[in-house]
Amino acid sequence: MTTVFTMMDSPLGRLLLSGVRDGDGPAALAAVTAPGQKGAQAEPADDWEYDPDALAPAVDQLTAYFAGERTTFDLPLAPVGTDFRQRIWKALDDIPYGTTITYGQLAAAAGESPRAVRAVGGAVGANPLLIIRPCHRVMGASGALTGFAAGVERKRWLLDLEGGALF
Repeated sequence: MTTVFTMMDSPLGRLLLSGVRDGDGPAALAAVTAPGQKGAQAEPADDWEYDPDALAPAVDQLTAYFAGERTTFDLPLAPVGTDFRQRIWKALDDIPYGTTITYGQLAAAAGESPRAVRAVGGAVGANPLLIIRPCHRVMGASGALTGFAAGVERKRWLLDLEGGALF
C-alpha cells in the first residue's frame, strides 16, 4: 500500500487529500483536510507520493459539490479510526444533503446511547473526511453551530451552500 496525496483549491481554502493505493489506479480516500483544521495534518508526510490522478475522482466530485452540482459522494473510502469512530463516521453518511441533526440524534442513528453525546462529538471532531462525510450537518441540541474542526465559519458556509435548515 502506498499513501498518495494531492491538493485542490476550494472555497474553504487549499484542501489536502490523501488516500491509499494498492498498485495502479484510483486510491481509496483516507482524508480531506482544510488549512488550520484542528487536529488534522496540514502538509503531506515525507513518504507520501504526489499522485493527482489517483485522487482525481475525489477532486472531481468535490469540485462538483462546491459548484452546487453534486449532493452525494461515491468514492472508495479508507479512513483510519477505532470501531466506535467508524460507526459514528458511517452514520454521518446517512444525513441527507441540506438537513441537520443533533449529536444525540447521530448517537441514536449509530446505535449508541443518546447520552454518549460527548463521545460522539469527539468522533465527529476527529472525522478525517471533511465534507465527504458531512460532519458539518451535526448541530448542538440548541441548534448552535458547534464542534466543527475546520472552524464555525466554514461550517456555516457549507450549510449555506446546501441550503441547510438550521434549527
